[in-house]
Amino acid sequence: MESPSPERPVEQRRVHLDGRQVRTLAHPLRMRLLGSLRVDGPATATALAQRLSTNTGATSYHLRQLADVGLVTEDPDRGTSRQRWWQAAHDLSDFEPTDFDDDPDARAAVQWIQGDQVRVMAELAERWMAVEHHQSRDWRDAAGMSDLVLPLDPTRLRALSADLWAVLMRYRDEAVTEASDVKPVHVFLAGFPRLDDRW
Repeated sequence: MESPSPERPVEQRRVHLDGRQVRTLAHPLRMRLLGSLRVDGPATATALAQRLSTNTGATSYHLRQLADVGLVTEDPDRGTSRQRWWQAAHDLSDFEPTDFDDDPDARAAVQWIQGDQVRVMAELAERWMAVEHHQSRDWRDAAGMSDLVLPLDPTRLRALSADLWAVLMRYRDEAVTEASDVKPVHVFLAGFPRLDDRW
């Protein structure tokens, strides 16, 4: 497989989630299954169960639920009559919260998905902070968090998010996997209006 380059960026398979997909995705194991397939690549239900510390029966059931709405598919190049391999159907997914203003169940699912993203972000940050003193100076100085309060209107906030997302995609497409100290790095992008004076 050729490495991506700035001259020929990787084409992303993207899906704009509909109501049925967000309702299906609003489940902790399904979110983890889809995330694992996107980050780590195709796998069997057994391998995913081991990776995610669950049982194969539950993993198989939830993979079929994700497949029913087109978020995962079987990998035809790896599967056999005895073993099914699964892969993510898309690299990226998105939605607008207002897409579901007329669908209370989908709106509740979106709120759960967004809350789960915040929980995962906090968990990953806490796990890093618990072990960072054992990491190299380069990684300790490179990793971290910061924040800034900006005066923005909705149009400028959307523009800022689009600009930052374009930078993230450029870094993804230019990834150097042959370097000696490359690790998967979680990068979260968020921007919310400040609702009161609390930090």
